[in-house]
Amino acid sequence: MFSLTTFDIKVTVYPEYDSKNSFPSENRFVFRYHITIENLSDQPIVLLRREWLIYDVGFGYTEVEGEGVIGLTPEIGAGETFKYFSNVVLRSGVGSMSGTYFCTHLSSRENLKIEIPKFNLLAEVLHN
Repeated sequence: MFSLTTFDIKVTVYPEYDSKNSFPSENRFVFRYHITIENLSDQPIVLLRREWLIYDVGFGYTEVEGEGVIGLTPEIGAGETFKYFSNVVLRSGVGSMSGTYFCTHLSSRENLKIEIPKFNLLAEVLHN
């Protein structure tokens, strides 16, 4: 588990290797990552955009960006939590991810750049 707090917004990531959907012989290693976003501030926020930096050993970096997360632009009230999960596919089975959420305080309209902690991805089949 990896956690980081920026501007009273805590992001926790729990990555796991998805062996059922991975095909190592085809260089397809699937990872699921569970995200919890906790609004520890006293203002509601809305998550508008995200940017990811995905590192795949031997294949380099890929940047992914887009609106919201999993098709949503969630509003997270003061003291509330939003959870979701998503997937990433690596060709090497070893890598990492980090990123940024772009949020706005709903009351003050202040823009926030919330860091997603860097987390490691390691296919279980590779470390026996």
